[in-house]
Amino acid sequence: MSLDSKRSTHLPEALREQSAHIQGLARAAGLDFAEIDFRLLDAHDVNGVAAYGGFPTRYPSWRFGMEFERLDKTHQYGLSRIYELVINTEPVVAYLVKTNSHLEQKLVIAHVCGHADFFKHNSWFASTDRGMLARMGEHSQIVRQAMDREGQDCVEALLDRALSLETLIDPYLPLRRHLGADVRSATNPPTFDVLGFLAVHAPIPAWERELLEVVRSEAYYFQPQRMTKIMNEGWASYWHARLLTGGVLSDSEVVDFADCHSGATADSPGRINPYKLGIELFRSAADAGLDIFRLRRVHNDASLIDLLVDAKFVERQKLFLYGQNAKNGRIEVVERDPQRVKAKLMQDLAWGGLPRIELISVSGARELELRHHHDGRDLDLEAARATLLCIEKLWGAPVRLFTRESGEARCLLAQRGETSIEDVEPAA
Repeated sequence: MSLDSKRSTHLPEALREQSAHIQGLARAAGLDFAEIDFRLLDAHDVNGVAAYGGFPTRYPSWRFGMEFERLDKTHQYGLSRIYELVINTEPVVAYLVKTNSHLEQKLVIAHVCGHADFFKHNSWFASTDRGMLARMGEHSQIVRQAMDREGQDCVEALLDRALSLETLIDPYLPLRRHLGADVRSATNPPTFDVLGFLAVHAPIPAWERELLEVVRSEAYYFQPQRMTKIMNEGWASYWHARLLTGGVLSDSEVVDFADCHSGATADSPGRINPYKLGIELFRSAADAGLDIFRLRRVHNDASLIDLLVDAKFVERQKLFLYGQNAKNGRIEVVERDPQRVKAKLMQDLAWGGLPRIELISVSGARELELRHHHDGRDLDLEAARATLLCIEKLWGAPVRLFTRESGEARCLLAQRGETSIEDVEPAA
């Protein structure tokens, strides 16, 4: 799937004027963002761009193709719909869907202003590459040249292994580097940057090492979005609501806006809606007289929730824990205690919602040892087996992962293309 500027169109005059008006109001209200390049695409093409993480020039992968099929099918069946797609670059690129109503276009333009401000000022995005559109094109060229030299099947197999490991990075590494911390040994054990360690130290050909670095750099680019999903959508929703109700809407659009906004921020028992939770966090902070601009600058999802969620917030938002009743199959509240609710929410958001895996040592026999920092959630052992096999294939020697399952110590071993489980504790 490929899209270029010839297939996208700039805004028609009326919408361009409305965009300038909304951006002016946003800046007057205190938002500060880079230039925004709005582009109109058909819904089908927006799904295609979304499948590639927002970058139509990204290298090809069956994984992106599968994501496109999922997005396109759910859109066709009316199960989901993308209104906009905004990219953290300079200028900020925002794709709008041609079939949006005029009211919806107003809403998403204001929403994009919030995202653009968040990208520019949130500390977790401070070290991201704002020239990623060009960088993705360079990465695609590297992959295609490797395919020409090494063969498409060989390169796709390597990319598949690398993409299976893209979450094995240290989400705090870019921020520490931005703040001037000493991270020179970040790829030496102990380290959470397992993918970075393999890219530097694995006994692999130079072209494989280069592709691992491509996948790693893109993984670090996308990581802040995982760490701030609730805040980012909440901030954008807070501002689209404030801007539109502050004078952008005509009288005839108020009811339709209320319907559209309430649909995006609707609650679903047992599932967190980042738009809903995020906007309520910022509204709560504003009502309490807190500096919401500072909050959007210094926090991620977990730290903002730790700061703002209390018993009153849990009760007001009905932020309870839900489960399925074994007798009647209904989804019901299983926990109302605010402390336990908050603890579970914090647990789910810690480390960007991903397992915390650390490379702890390399033995004399070159065996890699990793530790899962168990936080109460057991690993999916089948997924862990597949991950270890990918690491072993790259490393060329056995790989061990220490974890816990149902409270019992476990050691997963990948060796000679097979995995096994042992009841062994790691050395202290």
